[in-house]
Amino acid sequence: MNAPIIDPLQGDFPEVIEEYLEHGVMKCIAFNRRGTLLAAGCSDGSCVIWDFETRGIAKEFRDKDCVAAVTSVCWSKYGHRILVSAADKSLTLWDVVKGEKIARTTLQQTPLHARLHPRSSTPSLCLACPLSTAPMIVDLLTETTKMLPVSLSDIGNAIDPPPRNKFSDGSAPFTPTAACFNKYGDLVYVGNSKGEILIIDHERVGIRGVISIPGSAVIKNIIFSRNGQYILTNSNDRTIRIYENLLPLKDSLKALDKLTQECDEQDEMEKLKAVGSRCLALFREFQDSITRVHWKAPCFSGDGEWVVGGSASKGEHKIYIWDRAGHLVKILEGPKEAVIDLAWHPVKPIVVSVSLIGLVYIWAKDYTENWSAFAPDFKELEENEEYVEREDEFDLVPDTGKVKDSNVNEDEDIDITTVEKDSAFSDSDMSQEEIRFLPADPCPDVLDQEDGHVVNTSKERDFSGSESPLSIEAGQNGHLTNHDSSPHEGAIFQSLAT
Repeated sequence: MNAPIIDPLQGDFPEVIEEYLEHGVMKCIAFNRRGTLLAAGCSDGSCVIWDFETRGIAKEFRDKDCVAAVTSVCWSKYGHRILVSAADKSLTLWDVVKGEKIARTTLQQTPLHARLHPRSSTPSLCLACPLSTAPMIVDLLTETTKMLPVSLSDIGNAIDPPPRNKFSDGSAPFTPTAACFNKYGDLVYVGNSKGEILIIDHERVGIRGVISIPGSAVIKNIIFSRNGQYILTNSNDRTIRIYENLLPLKDSLKALDKLTQECDEQDEMEKLKAVGSRCLALFREFQDSITRVHWKAPCFSGDGEWVVGGSASKGEHKIYIWDRAGHLVKILEGPKEAVIDLAWHPVKPIVVSVSLIGLVYIWAKDYTENWSAFAPDFKELEENEEYVEREDEFDLVPDTGKVKDSNVNEDEDIDITTVEKDSAFSDSDMSQEEIRFLPADPCPDVLDQEDGHVVNTSKERDFSGSESPLSIEAGQNGHLTNHDSSPHEGAIFQSLAT
């Protein structure tokens, strides 16, 4: 790396594998807003909700009409709903508490990613990024779709763009287009195969600004930080870039209208580029200049101070962590299994990763016991020492003369009902009831060991350079279990990796 590795004691980030979760073959994960629940999409089309505090399964959603692998999961803002996209081209919206299916629609192409509108407490609008067509806004209740433009040539033809399934010579399909909502959902940021970020007003389906990526490399991922102040892109040139959002978090459309009026360029494309240059500013670039590795599932930490990205190499489970200044602070090395998804806990220094064989690894800090933190006068002894006690040290009735008067008013009423607002969730609407925990559904004991519904929460402290728990167990039994997906699923997840 170009940047030196700084002292790990300076940062609060994960260091070791604390434990792992097992439930079938999991493909993708997502935390709820508070980090108390973890959703995982599986290869059989089911979606499992883990209680992240107890590491137990709190809920499982299974649609009899869907048996294809889940490609993405997304929570609504307050956790009442969850959106599941699958390889059978379906989008399914679930009621989290009731466990009931609210809506289901089928697209013409497989959605690789789908995100609910970030502001509504019970959203029905979502942003879907299909495998080989332009991103679209989907109303799950009315089953209507709006295609979004993916390049400047689509201006004026955004509602019905030309087919993008294959090239004219019948070669491989177009690179999937990345897209995401901004913090308040009034704008959509689209990263295309020409190395451009398009700022789109999805209500009027119009391009409002354009930002060119250095080198014009294909953009594979585009993600906003939790606070909306930074945006991350992952490109085919093996570089992760951080841009600073110069627009106000609220009323971004009004700010764009003002910028458009101030730009006096005559050419429409030049005006869009001029507006774009005043919306995003390149802040930092991250890459491994030695191994030139491609990155998988990059994202921000909950507070936006750290950037994490997994190595896209198939034979290693490496996770790189940088600070926002551009320094590489830690490389986490796990079993010899590829990383297919990553998520950073919203409020804790915990990273959760999904391996190619479907295990979910939980990375946390390696805490050491420090008794002086609990008792400031505690002293560690190298060897036994003889201690001479005071005469009244262990008396049942202490010397009252040594007891200091307390300044605490014991008659004062204590407020135990007022809830202080958490600064990490300053945009919360206190009138909205947020789902933080779910009652666990008791499951009967499963006698069949091959069922795949067994939860393993045994502590695993060192997976570095070793096989996964499933591989070790299978090797001891004299056979290996094949967790490979079907050829159709393999093609989809290969497109995600590229």
